[in-house]
Amino acid sequence: MPKAEETVLEIDLGNLAHNYRFLRSKIDEGVKFMSVVKAHAYGSDSVVIAKKLEELGTDYFAVAYVEEGIRLRKHGITKPILVLHPQIIHFEEIIEHCLEPNLYSKRTLSSFISIAEKLNQKDYPIHIKLNTGLNRLGFDQPEVNNVHNLIQDSKAVKIASVFSHLAASEDWKERDFTVGQIDLFRKMAWELIENLDYEPLLHICNTSGVINYPKAAFSMVRTGIGLYGYGNDENVDPELKPIGTLKTIISQIREIKPGDTVGYNRVFKTENISRIATLPIGHADGINRIYGKQKTGVYINKQFAPIVGNVCMDIIMIDVTGIECEEGDEVIVFGGPQHPVQFAKAAGTISYELITGIQRRVSRKVIPE
Repeated sequence: MPKAEETVLEIDLGNLAHNYRFLRSKIDEGVKFMSVVKAHAYGSDSVVIAKKLEELGTDYFAVAYVEEGIRLRKHGITKPILVLHPQIIHFEEIIEHCLEPNLYSKRTLSSFISIAEKLNQKDYPIHIKLNTGLNRLGFDQPEVNNVHNLIQDSKAVKIASVFSHLAASEDWKERDFTVGQIDLFRKMAWELIENLDYEPLLHICNTSGVINYPKAAFSMVRTGIGLYGYGNDENVDPELKPIGTLKTIISQIREIKPGDTVGYNRVFKTENISRIATLPIGHADGINRIYGKQKTGVYINKQFAPIVGNVCMDIIMIDVTGIECEEGDEVIVFGGPQHPVQFAKAAGTISYELITGIQRRVSRKVIPE
């Protein structure tokens, strides 16, 4: 049986390359590709992932916050980086590090123009987000003329792209709503750019949009979860390869008598003589309490071992009764025999929450292409 040394998240760059090429194959030649690497590249390693995607030929990156973009710049990433949810306090840092802000309200647009003018910028690239039904960030349709006027009145900024976000592109029951979003985006974007003397990029498709609505690719697509191996569709998931495999090690095995309890609050009681193994991973590492109480489990030597009792901060306990194993053996939490979607779904959550929750104290191991 394989031996292990510690808890580690293996990052497979070959799988990343496969996913990138698969998604690229769904769009027409000439359509630009924006790779979303926010949240440490969906819980992996944003620098490692961005460097590989730059090598593969991505046109753009997107992050959520300014500090994420600065980290990429400090590690040598040169492609344009869109900051999806910048705060006004960081606008000067955006310019300092050649990042590109998403400006989604009159307040943010006016503030950025003012700061860009103060810093003697000319044609600084900005991105304008339109709200077409997700109702999170973005200008509503009645505000489009005001956006145009603010842009026209300043030489400090220039629109690099106009974009929106689909609310339910993975759900065919919401097809009418999604088509309506696409049509509204087309109309609003045209209202905004028809009198400009240049043509910004347009993008609305996320991963599910690329797969289900490729004719709505416009001039750029914006993919996140698909790059990391998840298609939000059981028919698409087999075409993608999860880039992360979370492994750990058996720290100790003990035999428990019938009627004994395991862990905090004594929520697991043995009915028979049982072998219980402890693993050095817990909710402080991203395996949250929702995964406890036998809702899901891990794999040892290709055999399933349920997580028993409450998940602790640094430890989980698993029932290895009947499984040939010993202390020091490798344990696969997800990846390999267990797809992360299965692990997450068994506990009532989604793959996004699982993979982005893996904390930084978990070691990363990069597997090259």
